[in-house]
Amino acid sequence: MRSSTAEFPVRRVALAASALLALALAGCVVAPYGPAYAPTYVDPATGAVVVAPMAPPAPYAETVTVAPGPGYFWIGGYWSWVGGRHVWTGGHWEAHRPGYRWEPRHWEQGPGGWHQRGGHWTR
Repeated sequence: MRSSTAEFPVRRVALAASALLALALAGCVVAPYGPAYAPTYVDPATGAVVVAPMAPPAPYAETVTVAPGPGYFWIGGYWSWVGGRHVWTGGHWEAHRPGYRWEPRHWEQGPGGWHQRGGHWTR
C-alpha cells in the first residue's frame, strides 16, 4: 500500500522540527553545583581582597552558545566590584580539566560588606 501525498508535507515538517530541536538542545549545558564555601577572591592585579559595601544585582540570564568542541565546559558570568560599582563579566567556554571541578564565583555577606568568593578549578 502506498502512502498518500498528503503525508509527505507532514513528515517534512516533523523532520525539520526534530532537526531544529536537536540543534537547540546541542547548546544546553548543565553546570555542576559548587561547594557552600570557597576562599575569598583576591584581585590578581592589586593583591587586595574583593569586598563590596552592597550585594550584587541578580545575575543576568545568559545565552549559552554551542561549545567550541568536545570537552568544553561553560563557566557562567558573574558580578565583579570595579571602580566602586558592580560590573558584569559574561560567561565563556573553557576546556574541562580532568580530575578538577569548577567552583563558581559568588558573593557572601561577611565582615565589612560582601566578599567575592570562588572562581577557580579545584581537585
